[in-house]
Amino acid sequence: MSFKNHDIISPEDFPEDRKMDLTLRPKTLSEFVGQDKLKANLAIFIKAAQQRGEALDHALFHGLHGLGKTTISHIIAREMETPIQVTSGPALEKVGDLAAILTSLEENGILFIDELHRIRRVIEEILYPAMEEYMLDVIVGRGPSAKILRLDLPRFTLIGATTRPSLLSPPLRDRFGFTHQLDFYTVDDIGKIIKRSAAILNIDIDDDAATEIAKRSRFTPRVANRLLKRVRDFVQVKRHKRVTKDLAQKALEMLEIDNAGLNPLDRKIITTVIEKFSGGPVGVKTLAVAVGEGLDTIEEMYEPYLIQVGFLNRTPRGRTATQRAYKHLGHQKGFF
Repeated sequence: MSFKNHDIISPEDFPEDRKMDLTLRPKTLSEFVGQDKLKANLAIFIKAAQQRGEALDHALFHGLHGLGKTTISHIIAREMETPIQVTSGPALEKVGDLAAILTSLEENGILFIDELHRIRRVIEEILYPAMEEYMLDVIVGRGPSAKILRLDLPRFTLIGATTRPSLLSPPLRDRFGFTHQLDFYTVDDIGKIIKRSAAILNIDIDDDAATEIAKRSRFTPRVANRLLKRVRDFVQVKRHKRVTKDLAQKALEMLEIDNAGLNPLDRKIITTVIEKFSGGPVGVKTLAVAVGEGLDTIEEMYEPYLIQVGFLNRTPRGRTATQRAYKHLGHQKGFF
């Protein structure tokens, strides 16, 4: 049986990159770099479940794109030595879609639902008895003669992933026994990830070059691996055998990734706040229209990083540019 998958694709993604990302993903908890608290907790929960011969408790992971929610879910399946079925909230269009997956799960198997916040309410309600009682309610017939048939399901683990936990209904959130937010990674951890990926891709890279890429990777492994592959392309075409710090800097400059990890749209957002709205405050909807991007794109993919590095503030009245943003872009505060 095949299931539909709806991945969020950014403009920088390429099909070959997506295939390569599967190769670069760590397969075990010991290979996974960063998120130490999460790994420590999972190691205990997995071992305890295995000792009891039970399915792992339902788990919910939330955090920004590219931080490892999907990777962690597949690692759990490997550590538990159980199969995993993968789908997403938008792919579950009908109740029958979810019913078909649930009834095909193996004992102690794992169902991973990405973009859980986009699941339809009628399908969400089917999950309640499935998660709590391992039962599936099926309506047979129509009208007054319709009957509800309860089917037994194998004990399974539901792993949900979302970038918008606030959009999940309280009844659904409460049914997860373990919830964890994946945070931004440190530059040191990103550097280790780059070195690991470089070894897999047979890229000879200096420690200083790995650190330089890490500093511009938005504290995100997915971005780090993408930049590493683009730097590799640059070095290869220029006929160099080793990635040095100087070559990495030149490649990243061609990609218009500055020393703070900002790309052209990041700079456009900050420049717009400073020049068009006198540094703010400006509402995020107005800002999205001004830069020509979708509201979700601004809120989910760009704003969190700009706030993290101290270039943007979120206030009750709207977004404002910080003094650091003015300095980074070479603007004099109060000039516009």
